[in-house]
Amino acid sequence: MSVKHNSKIIFEVSLDENKVPEEISWTAKDGGINNEVSKAIMISVWDHKKKDTLRMDLWTKDMPIDEMKQFYHQILVSMADTFERATDDHKMSATMRDFCDYFAEKLELK
Repeated sequence: MSVKHNSKIIFEVSLDENKVPEEISWTAKDGGINNEVSKAIMISVWDHKKKDTLRMDLWTKDMPIDEMKQFYHQILVSMADTFERATDDHKMSATMRDFCDYFAEKLELK
């Protein structure tokens, strides 16, 4: 009989008086992350009953615009990689990567 193991990922968000994030930190002990500071997080959760995605996008008020653009680009690239691993659809993954290249070019990231 195997022993069940639970893993936790904890996000802590410090808000100002207007409930705008000032600081974000996260801990994932199984991944060796302990109270690491971040400027932004994007969390997506699949609701299988409603067949809908629930999302939480947060960023601190001092997140630089150039870093936000880079953050979005890296998320798009990682989504293409994950899509390919999850679906084995190489053609659509390549199309997604083409868009990522276009996105980076238009934002002058490369």
